Amino acid sequence: MDEALARLIALISENAAIAGPVIGLFAFAESLVLIGMFVPAIALMIAVGGLIGSGVLDPAPVLFWAILGSVAGDWISYALGRRIGPRVYHRWPLKGHRTAVARARLFFRRYGFVSVFLGRFLGPVRATVPLVAGVMQMDGRAFQVANITSAVVWVPALLAPGYWAGSLGSLGLISMEMLMGLGVALIVLPLVGGWLVSRIMLGRRRAGRARRC
Repeated sequence: MDEALARLIALISENAAIAGPVIGLFAFAESLVLIGMFVPAIALMIAVGGLIGSGVLDPAPVLFWAILGSVAGDWISYALGRRIGPRVYHRWPLKGHRTAVARARLFFRRYGFVSVFLGRFLGPVRATVPLVAGVMQMDGRAFQVANITSAVVWVPALLAPGYWAGSLGSLGLISMEMLMGLGVALIVLPLVGGWLVSRIMLGRRRAGRARRC
């Protein structure tokens, strides 16, 4: 995976014209239900942010395509959930990921509109919250507001650390080791944060059941 990602980054740096569509495709796939769990879009966008910071890529097309891909991926997941309904939970490929679905359902029931916005930033539920929102028949306009606004924030947030690291690196103010450490931290911290949030939610749910008993 690391070698393939390195080759992709090299391809993008050598062919700046395709950077926007490629990033948009990865952002789209990363936002699709379940598929997003296996797409290294976060690592790629951090690296692309570094290329923008070092002056290799123009930020405008990257931002446009990445936001467009993110919005489209969540919208399709929502549309699938709205069209198929609760049956989708018992079909392939969700049938084998009951824990991920349960977390997303709990998250949506507790936070509603906000869950669609925040879900994009939380690894364990990011790829399933839009689907659950569709199954729960969330208002389409409200979903799109949360979908678009979260994408507008999420994409620059992922590009920004790489951008600043790339800018400092081009000035000789940050070493390659520090840059790699920053990249690892930016990948790991959202995953840890998402895991902690999911554990807290599950803990509250168990506590609520205990009180009712």
